[in-house]
Amino acid sequence: MSPDAHTPDAMIERGRRVLRTESDALALLAASLDASFARAVEVILGATGRVIVSGMGKSGHVARKIAATMASTGTPALFVHPAEASHGDLGMIARDDVVLLLSNSGETPELADLIAFTRARGIPLIGIASNPESTLIRKADHGIVLPRAPEACPNGLAPTTSTTMTLALGDALAVALMEQRAFTPQNFREFHPGGKLGALLSTVSDLMHGVAELPLVAPDAPMSDALLSISARGFGLTGVVDSAGTLVGVITDGDLRRNMHRLMQCTAGEVMTARPKTIAPDELATEALARMNRDKISALFVVAKDGHQPVGIIHIHDCLRAGLG
Repeated sequence: MSPDAHTPDAMIERGRRVLRTESDALALLAASLDASFARAVEVILGATGRVIVSGMGKSGHVARKIAATMASTGTPALFVHPAEASHGDLGMIARDDVVLLLSNSGETPELADLIAFTRARGIPLIGIASNPESTLIRKADHGIVLPRAPEACPNGLAPTTSTTMTLALGDALAVALMEQRAFTPQNFREFHPGGKLGALLSTVSDLMHGVAELPLVAPDAPMSDALLSISARGFGLTGVVDSAGTLVGVITDGDLRRNMHRLMQCTAGEVMTARPKTIAPDELATEALARMNRDKISALFVVAKDGHQPVGIIHIHDCLRAGLG
């Protein structure tokens, strides 16, 4: 090996070669998708059980990720290790499940018991392999064949391109299923309550202060009462509601400054800003933060779905504390 082979430029070029090789393979995969992909999606959608995903070696690692992605996007799924399946874990598979087996060659011996188990019990089997004549594809109810593409490994041995294609195909299945199920961000949050992702998917109702904490006054209330309401709750504003409980206005620090010369001679209704900006409780908290930043305000009243009754209030600090800033 020449001395130049150890230079940073040579290392970068190796990395680019691998990425180009795998990128070319993914383009082949996208072009090769046919009715077998659609049938696989349909059989999973029609199942009343789970998707059992399995594979051996590197395919097993990919299978774990596919199962996790499906499970988090509305398709119940779990990984079963093929060797453990042969020693009792076949009992995890029920008749209403669908089995998804991964094997680049399609001849992985450890999958034999899983294949036989599904065939004996009429459990739908989807196979993913690169050889259309392989045992897995021939035995499967629905076979998806990976296009022939060179491994990125210089020796053509280590699973690289093949596992990338299988992983991407798993993502394609998961997303197709997700879209067919009309899986929403709110659904997604149910499975991702923690961490940054959970925070980004929080709704206004998760962060808002409830009715008991609302600063509210009537339109005919003297401004002394409005000032007390603003000070007592600490949100920097008070809402103005009519006799029916409808939010008709808001009094902010800006309203106070604009009316300072006549403040104590006015009622809340004379000082308030009518048609205040509001948000619904089922909106994402990120949308509340975006509106507050856009309108240069620090809090929003949360109104019921009829668009009139205040049910809460969300402050910009609530969003920041939740990690949305």
